[in-house]
Amino acid sequence: MEHKAYWALKFLNFDAGLSREKRKLQLLELEEMRLNAYESSRLYKQKVKAYHDKKLLKKDFQPGQQILRFNSRLKLFPGKLKSKWSGPFTIKEVKPYGSVELMDPQSTTPERSWTVNGKRLKLYHGGNIERLTTILHLQDP
Repeated sequence: MEHKAYWALKFLNFDAGLSREKRKLQLLELEEMRLNAYESSRLYKQKVKAYHDKKLLKKDFQPGQQILRFNSRLKLFPGKLKSKWSGPFTIKEVKPYGSVELMDPQSTTPERSWTVNGKRLKLYHGGNIERLTTILHLQDP
């Protein structure tokens, strides 16, 4: 019986030194795989960011240009087919850090202007733009 137990122990490798070294190697391999995964993830993120940055268009606005402004305000009754771009507006002044001062050429008040973020603007190339106007008739109960 002892003979069979000896072979079973040898087969299962109950040598403490050998099993310790084998476990250390497995842990090192696992750590190396984890570091490789982090590195490949970092490289992938860099490539995707470079691709998207390459696709971004630099917007250089000049005073006097006609532009459209993105209208993202909360609407009570949103119209599905209405344009989210309002305008055209005229650029009065381009300020530092991307802000732009606009004026409405159709406004009845002279020199009515306001400042918006340049990321909410795009060049106007002509054509009709339906302005977003919502009229609510309120009555006293």
